[in-house]
Amino acid sequence: MAGVTDPIFRTLCKEAGADVMETEFVSAEGVLQAWQRNRRYVEFEQQHRPLGIQIFGSVPEHAAAAARIIVDAMHPDFLDINAGCPVPKVVGKNGGSSLLKDLPLLQKIAAAVVKELGNDCPVTTKIRLGWDSRSICAPEAVVRLQDAGVQSITIHGRTRAQQYGGQADWDMIDHCARLVQIPVVGNGDITTPQDVQRVKEQTAVAGVMIGRAAMNAPWLFSRAKSYLLSGSIPPEPTTEEKLDFMLRHTRMAIESAHYGDEPVTMRAMRARLLAYAKGIPGSKPLRPALARVGSLQELQDILSPLR
Repeated sequence: MAGVTDPIFRTLCKEAGADVMETEFVSAEGVLQAWQRNRRYVEFEQQHRPLGIQIFGSVPEHAAAAARIIVDAMHPDFLDINAGCPVPKVVGKNGGSSLLKDLPLLQKIAAAVVKELGNDCPVTTKIRLGWDSRSICAPEAVVRLQDAGVQSITIHGRTRAQQYGGQADWDMIDHCARLVQIPVVGNGDITTPQDVQRVKEQTAVAGVMIGRAAMNAPWLFSRAKSYLLSGSIPPEPTTEEKLDFMLRHTRMAIESAHYGDEPVTMRAMRARLLAYAKGIPGSKPLRPALARVGSLQELQDILSPLR
């Protein structure tokens, strides 16, 4: 979710009903070497709470020191250790899901962070099922992480080798949730309100984490919550409402100057706009233009034929 869960996107997800959110992740080494430059990745607004800040790293002492800097400066509601990211540049630094190949090291990192933060901030961890299908280690990992003192674990139901292909294995997530006493949150292939209801009824997870589906449709949060509470599913936003949402997100991003001036912000927004446009009738021929859009006025012109 790097480059996605920035403060603007989190504001929109909170409005849509997200209960708990996390920042983009930041490297423990980056925090120690250039905290002021990396601080922008973990900044948040009070309205985003409860909120966790994610870190990744491979050296227990460095992870603990970085966690202390972050917690003292930002005061998040929890600190999350990312041991699930499959991206090569993270894995190449022995961070993210590469830690699933060395569970003793993962446990040492978690224990070091827990010890450093003490009662100042809860520590959580996100993992995948394992490195590949021949090394499913999530059952052992959740027990080790519980022993290390983390207070919650999120499991993405795929291996690192799968990336985001195939189907998430919710049977394994459920199995892991029943092995430990701390809450386990499930993640993977949650794209509809019915998916949320199904895993609530059929598994032992304490909650669900929604990632890629929220990138395309943040309104999934409110639709799922309505379904859980009332048994009815509100309709998806109309085309007009989706177009207005795209423009509002863009305006908020420009006004925030989080990425810089308008041209820089528009480059950062292109992937988000393409995600939102997916499924809007008549949008397919406009995708090349969205991939090159350079200003808010240009975006308005591109979208106007869809209204």
